[in-house]
Amino acid sequence: MLCCWVPSSHSLLSTTWGWGISACASHSPLSQPRSLKISCMDAGGTDSDGREYTTADEMWREQAGDPNKKTLWYRHGVSYWEGVNASVDGVLGGFANVNEPDISCSEDFLKILLSERFSADVRHQPLVALDCGSGIGRVTKNLLIRYFNEVDLLEPVSHFLEAARETLAPGCHTNSDIHKAVNFYCVPLQDFTPDTERYDVIWVQWCIGHLTDDDFISFFKRAKVGLKPGGLFVLKENIARSGFVLDNEDRSVTRSDSYFKELFSQCGLHVYKSKDQKGFPEGLFAVKMYALTTDAPKKVHRTKSKAKANRPGTIK
Repeated sequence: MLCCWVPSSHSLLSTTWGWGISACASHSPLSQPRSLKISCMDAGGTDSDGREYTTADEMWREQAGDPNKKTLWYRHGVSYWEGVNASVDGVLGGFANVNEPDISCSEDFLKILLSERFSADVRHQPLVALDCGSGIGRVTKNLLIRYFNEVDLLEPVSHFLEAARETLAPGCHTNSDIHKAVNFYCVPLQDFTPDTERYDVIWVQWCIGHLTDDDFISFFKRAKVGLKPGGLFVLKENIARSGFVLDNEDRSVTRSDSYFKELFSQCGLHVYKSKDQKGFPEGLFAVKMYALTTDAPKKVHRTKSKAKANRPGTIK
């Protein structure tokens, strides 16, 4: 799986471009970026060369403001990952040592979600996950296939997906009759639409930074149809301290927490639970996990305490 790793301001990891990146990108023309303008206060940002942008809208107009620019944006992203070795060290940008703490923290988060969102009755049925930006199958192999009966992998870089197919082939110790990788989709994120109500969890890690804001929104809106009732998205990504950081080399954007939350709102998604990644080396971006649902959190109706309810009111 690709990871957008970034020491200081440079994104060294990128999980496969995550869907979002397609070499041939036959996506629709860029919708008016002005209609997707991010209003959060810290929406200004910088690129990996130190250039400052006043707003995210300014940056996106320059990088992907017309169909030709947008095609080049995605093509350059995929090209970057096509030159990376299909290995853990390769997809993690030379930071293979983060693999173990990454999986451990993700597993803790996933176990909480499974216990809270999926009742015993539901869990007697086959659980199915989609691994977006799956890369070489790192997250599927080390985590998802142990908790889900079926896992589909989505990855636009073909030699990464072939490596995943070999690692997760029938007969491998990670595969069994009841826990197996089923479908391998060599499709960019922005062009993918899942089968209706197939997935309990759609896992999106270290790849959404390759999507423009409008493709980010359209992807999640399309992908909602792929969730079973009660299903959810898990998004795990690098977090900028404020605004955003554009990586000019692999064509990815690291967004701030407030930037993400505004995009979630435009997608019609709600944060069910979140967790910060722990145990990574210093010098890398902070990493955060979000569990996202299509249903709004239930409002808690507060009632007055009995003592207060029985207290005489002030006569005016």
